[in-house]
Amino acid sequence: MDLTVKFDKDIEQTEVIALYKANDWSSAEKPEKLLPALLNSDSLVTARVGSRLIGIGNAISDGHLVVYYPHMLVHPEFHGQGVGRKIMALMQTKYHSFHQQMLTADGEAVNFYKSLGFERAGNTEPMWVYSGTDH
Repeated sequence: MDLTVKFDKDIEQTEVIALYKANDWSSAEKPEKLLPALLNSDSLVTARVGSRLIGIGNAISDGHLVVYYPHMLVHPEFHGQGVGRKIMALMQTKYHSFHQQMLTADGEAVNFYKSLGFERAGNTEPMWVYSGTDH
């Protein structure tokens, strides 16, 4: 597999929507908001095989202490091939020394993130106001 993972904000709406739809993420239903949200992130990482977008991850941060990883998706055809690990490894080149790294995970993603060193934050409860239908 000719995989390229890099910090990259050169993305097209159609390829992003296709990736989100392949993962059944409701954000795909809001393309006019999704692309600007990704492009306004502190960091955006893409994973490509050739020119095909097969993975994406973003980070929102204060630039010093706290980083939040809201989205990390890999096309289902490429699950289990280390793509997500490479996306997160690249993020760690920038955020490894931050005091707090946060994300929300559910389903199979919980064990994936645990394998990367993330853990439940004490007795905290995840809370949100969410208009999607995919969780």
